[in-house]
Amino acid sequence: MNIQEIMRHLPHRYPFLLVDKVIEFKPGDSLTALKNVSFNEPHFQGHFPDFPIMPGVLILEALAQASGVYEFASRAAANESTDFLYLFVSIDKARFRRQVVPGDQLILHIAPISKKRNMAKVAGTASVDGETVATAELMCAQQEIER
Repeated sequence: MNIQEIMRHLPHRYPFLLVDKVIEFKPGDSLTALKNVSFNEPHFQGHFPDFPIMPGVLILEALAQASGVYEFASRAAANESTDFLYLFVSIDKARFRRQVVPGDQLILHIAPISKKRNMAKVAGTASVDGETVATAELMCAQQEIER
């Protein structure tokens, strides 16, 4: 899935769209996506000017966005409606293991844990060069769009 397809699934736009490409999508099983970490990103101006580190909350947000792509793509593959927002509602068991810096390619892996009504829980793992940098369980809720 390229960036154009991702933007059809997610409402996020620059500078807050944190998924650049979907590498692999297996409906009902997993999604693996890529985030290229660039020195030009606005958060590096202040975090930290002399030692740029991607904020952990943005790594978690990238995982949440990847989970949104997974949910929208799964529904589209099943010919179900995708006319809703997918909102990040909780995070559990978040762990950070190493820093993410400009030049890194952040690999985002999402695997479903459970789904009940409009709530979906996923396991997320972020890695760089095969080394885990962060893990978390994320829960997101589907909210219908009122037009």
